Amino acid sequence: MSEAHTVPGRAEPRAVDRAEPPFVVLVGLMGSGKSAVGRSLARRLGMRFADSDAIVERLAGRSVREIYSRDGEPAFRELERRAVAEGCAAAGGGVFAVAGGAVLDEGSRRVVRARATHVVWLDAPTEELVRRTARAAHRPALDGDAAGTLAAMRTDREALYREISTARVDTGGRSIEAVTDEVARILEHP
Repeated sequence: MSEAHTVPGRAEPRAVDRAEPPFVVLVGLMGSGKSAVGRSLARRLGMRFADSDAIVERLAGRSVREIYSRDGEPAFRELERRAVAEGCAAAGGGVFAVAGGAVLDEGSRRVVRARATHVVWLDAPTEELVRRTARAAHRPALDGDAAGTLAAMRTDREALYREISTARVDTGGRSIEAVTDEVARILEHP
C-alpha cells in the first residue's frame, strides 16, 4: 500500500509546469522491483527508461560484478555517482531506476531531488527481497549472507529512502503490473 506524500519526513513532489513531462525516479533495496517496474511504467507512459546499473556498466565497459571484484566498492560507488548524474541530466521526461546504494551519497540525493518530479520508494519485506535476489549473479554485495546483508542495508538506508521519496509503494507479494498500476495512480494524483 502506498503512503501519501504528506507523511512526516517525506519529500514533497517537485512543483512542475504541466507542460513538463514527468521524470520519475525509483529507489529501494535490491530486489524491490525498480528495474522491472521501471520498464513496465515507461512502456505504459510511452517514456524512455534508464537504469543506473546499466549506465555504470556502459561507463566501465564491465559488469557490476567485475567492477566489484577488480576495483572494489569505492570504484563502483564513484561510477554510480556519475551514472546518477548522467541519468538525471537527460532531457525530457522518463523513468529512472536508481541502484539501491546510490542514496548513500548526498550529492546523488541532491541531484535526484533537483531533477525528479516524483521519487517513488519501492519496498518489500526483507525475506521476500532475499527470495527475489537468490539467483542474481550480478549482485556481488549479496555474496555470503544475503539475508543479513539486506537487513543491514535496510537499517542503513531506510531513513534516506524516506527522506528522498515522495511516495512509498509496498511491492511485497504483488505483480509488476499491480505495482505499475499503483505508481501510475500516484503520478496522476500526487
